Amino acid sequence: MGPMPHDSTIALVTGANKGIGQAISQRLASMGMTVLMGSRDAGRGEQAAAELRAAGGDVHPIVLDVTDLASIQAAAAHISDWPGRLDVLVNNAGISGRRPGPVPGTGGRVPGSFDLATVRAVFETNFFGVIMVTEAMLPLLRRSAAARIVNVSSGVGSLRDMTDPQHYMSTLPASGSYPTSKTALNSLTVQYAKALAADGILVNAVAPGACATDFTRGLPRAISRTAAQGAEIAVRMATIGSDGPTGGFFDDNGPVPW
Repeated sequence: MGPMPHDSTIALVTGANKGIGQAISQRLASMGMTVLMGSRDAGRGEQAAAELRAAGGDVHPIVLDVTDLASIQAAAAHISDWPGRLDVLVNNAGISGRRPGPVPGTGGRVPGSFDLATVRAVFETNFFGVIMVTEAMLPLLRRSAAARIVNVSSGVGSLRDMTDPQHYMSTLPASGSYPTSKTALNSLTVQYAKALAADGILVNAVAPGACATDFTRGLPRAISRTAAQGAEIAVRMATIGSDGPTGGFFDDNGPVPW
C-alpha cells in the first residue's frame, strides 16, 4: 500500500461502502486524512474507495464484517502492519432490522410480537459489533497521540425524545430492535468514555438524522437531507481538540438528551 503515512491522521470507518459511511470517509479524506474504508464485501468496498480516490482522497478499502470476530481480528492485524496505528475510529456500521417499509426498526418488531432472531441480529451489528471492533482497535488507538472514537447512533436512541409528547420521535411506532440497540450504544459510549479518559481518548455518540440514503430514504424528514449533511456531526466529533467533550451524544444542533 505504500510507505507508512507518519504525518497523516489515520481513520477507520466501518460500513463505509455507501450512505453516511461513505460520506464520512469522503469528508475525512478531504481534510487530508488517510481513510481505511471498512466493508463486508470486498468488491463493494473497492468500488466505493475508487470513487473517493478519483476525487483525490487517500482512501483504502479493508474487508471488515463487524459481526465476525475473525474478520475484525484480520483487519486489526492488517492495520497494525500498515499504517501501524489509528487516530480515529468511526463505528458507523449498522442495520435497522426492518422489513421493507418507511420506518426503521418496525415490521413486526414490536413488544408483544418480538421476532427475537431479528432483535438479536440488530444487536449483533449495532451493539456487540461496536464492542468487538473497538476492543480489537484499542491497541492501535493507544498508539495515537490524540485518538477519537465516534459511535454513530440515532435520535431514536434518546429516551427523552422518544417519550416527549412535544417531540416528533414520540410519534414513531414502538420497536424493540433498532431504537433499543441505539439506546444501548449510547450507554456503551459513556462507559468507554469513562474507561479511556486516562488515555486521552475521547469517545462520543452522534445522531446524523434521517438522510436520503438506503437506510432512511422513506422517511419524510430524509427527503431533502443528504448523506453529506448527515456525516457532518460525525466528522466534527472525529476532529475535536483535546479540550473537546467525551461521553456525550450530539447532533447538528448540539447535545442530544439521553
